[in-house]
Amino acid sequence: MTTHRALRIAFGWLVSACAAVSAPAVHAQAYPNKPVRIIVPYPPGGTSDILARSVGQKLGDALGQTIVVENKPGANGNLGADMVAKSPPDGYTLLLADIGALAISPSLYKLSFDPATDFSPVTMVAYSPHILVVHPSVPVNNAKELVTLAKSKPGKLNFAASSVGSAPHLAGIDFASRAGVDWAYIPYKGGAQAITDMAGGQADVMFNGMLATYPHVKSGKLKILAVSSSKRMSAIPDVPTVAEAAGLEGFQTGSWQGVLAPLNTPKEVIARLSSEITKILNTPEMKERLAVQGAEVSTNTPDQFTTFIRDEKARWAQVVKAANLKLE
Repeated sequence: MTTHRALRIAFGWLVSACAAVSAPAVHAQAYPNKPVRIIVPYPPGGTSDILARSVGQKLGDALGQTIVVENKPGANGNLGADMVAKSPPDGYTLLLADIGALAISPSLYKLSFDPATDFSPVTMVAYSPHILVVHPSVPVNNAKELVTLAKSKPGKLNFAASSVGSAPHLAGIDFASRAGVDWAYIPYKGGAQAITDMAGGQADVMFNGMLATYPHVKSGKLKILAVSSSKRMSAIPDVPTVAEAAGLEGFQTGSWQGVLAPLNTPKEVIARLSSEITKILNTPEMKERLAVQGAEVSTNTPDQFTTFIRDEKARWAQVVKAANLKLE
């Protein structure tokens, strides 16, 4: 072999090797080259929908592409989540869902996917406590009076459950069990519909996410009695916790949301999405916007979010079992 030919072979091998090494970087730089969809597996107007639209607009600016938020409600978020789980793992179809679809549903439904293993988690987005609210026609001014009224009328008060087996529904079950009350549960297909009926007087009491519910308190359509966080919220410092107001020590519930992609989405795409969404959420503007509405920005790494989902799934499985909750 001549020296000239050997040099040509060596140069060709070097070019091929460099191309192979740089391929992931090129792929990451090329993403995205078309609109990205964020699937919200609940009706419009709920907490997850509000967050998706708030984040989506700024994410589109950061990625230089249009972000399309699509609502795909059904089965407590399972239909939309299943659709994303079966979508191509290319980063163009994302899921923004909450504790119900990602941690509670596996204990209540026979799913064709596992939220803990069939997604590539991107980052957690926010945590918001539930608030305990009643319709203004209900003659109570605090949680203790609500307990007294409910005990005096077993099964007469209607509890609006955003959906069967959802976190707000389980909050109502846990509260009733601890307080020793009995009320009738009215299931809805989402938090927005439940709030609408509450505001219209078709239901009496509910737990629901503060982000979606508190605006109706400020408008006077609902009356707030307590917040389900472990300590009072800075946005509503005069509102006691459920533990304080009803004497239920250790009572704490709430909702969290997160962004996920289909399993096996390229790691560089997940890393880019996680980085951009985390930066957006941790800006003073976004923190203040969520805080005013009673939510806290809560971001983590893809690996941390993976572990968190698995832990939450195990935790809620125990709660569902203790409540002997069964879907009809």
